[in-house]
Amino acid sequence: MPSLEEATEKATLLMRGFAERTGLSSDRPQQRYLWTDAFAVCNFLGLGRLIGDTSYTGLALRLVDQVHHVLGRYRADDPRAGWLSGLGDREGESHPTRGGLRIGKTLPERRPGEQFDQRLEWDRDGQYFHYLTKWMHALDQVSAATGDPRFNLWARELGEVVHAAFTRPAGGRAGYRMAWKMSTDLSRPLVASMGQHDPLDGLITCAQLGTTAALLSNGVQGPDLQRAISDFVAMIEHIDLRTEDPLGLGGLLADGYRVAQLMVRGVFADGVLLKRLLAAAQEGLVHYSRHGDWQQPASRRLAFRELGLAAGLAAIERLQKDMDWGHRRAFGSDELRAWVHALGSYIGLRDVIVSAWLAPEHQRVYTWSEHRDINEVMLATSLVPDGFLIIAARGET
Repeated sequence: MPSLEEATEKATLLMRGFAERTGLSSDRPQQRYLWTDAFAVCNFLGLGRLIGDTSYTGLALRLVDQVHHVLGRYRADDPRAGWLSGLGDREGESHPTRGGLRIGKTLPERRPGEQFDQRLEWDRDGQYFHYLTKWMHALDQVSAATGDPRFNLWARELGEVVHAAFTRPAGGRAGYRMAWKMSTDLSRPLVASMGQHDPLDGLITCAQLGTTAALLSNGVQGPDLQRAISDFVAMIEHIDLRTEDPLGLGGLLADGYRVAQLMVRGVFADGVLLKRLLAAAQEGLVHYSRHGDWQQPASRRLAFRELGLAAGLAAIERLQKDMDWGHRRAFGSDELRAWVHALGSYIGLRDVIVSAWLAPEHQRVYTWSEHRDINEVMLATSLVPDGFLIIAARGET
């Protein structure tokens, strides 16, 4: 890994290039994509703290505004117009997330009655729950950085509406399940199967939003998400969280660090969820370290998926330090600390992944250039991950 100074410089160049290229800091057409933009908001906030330059916070705020005005409204080629929520212009401005947010795919969503095509569906618009939870997290990070509770409120309003839209009875005694992809107006599922970690992301994110609201003395205003939390708890009880996918593994590790931070605030205090996450991540890492695609030629790899794992491995580094130095009592058992330190043996994989995708020859392959924006933003996250990983309300110690 480069030094912190070198990593910050590289991440700054990547994020400034992204801002210029996608119309955030230039007159170019705005190219908004919800997943990439969520990580970009966190990166700008993190760079602002590292460098001490408020202009990066300004870029984060501008990006939030663009996302809401582009992805919170219907596409230009859609016969429908206005806010996805159906609210009028003035109320929509005050509550821009109440209709959810589009993915930002190149093709319009599949029409009712149109035949499903798995290949085309990847390029069709709609709403993804796992993208929406990333945006909820990004909004919460803005509130944490600025002390402005409005962004946390928007995140909770988003959480309330998408929980209601994506969650449905499973039939019999199975409780509830979630759709993986919904239509732009949230009226019908486009892919009805459930994403493996969607309920987990929903649970941790909704719990995070509630603690931030309380820390900002804003807990009374807006939805409290307790119904959503209860449903997500029930859904994950019997879900196998294990995965060998690098992006999924990175998500488990980052989620583990979020849970650990919330344990310090008294949430998930029994340590059961953190243990599940760490155990699932370790099993996946055993396989991925031996057989993962990080050993393949760059032309056969998807950088952003590997870089998601690299960011998750950075979370393990931070969790080790927190357990050793600052919050031993909050993390409870020696067993939990043993899990964390066992995962430490995989931290070197972060350096392997990041170094590979910093190499100019790897950035010339088609799989890099085809997904340049998401690859560069995720590379920046891997270099300076704290804007994404560390959750804290302003003034919290």
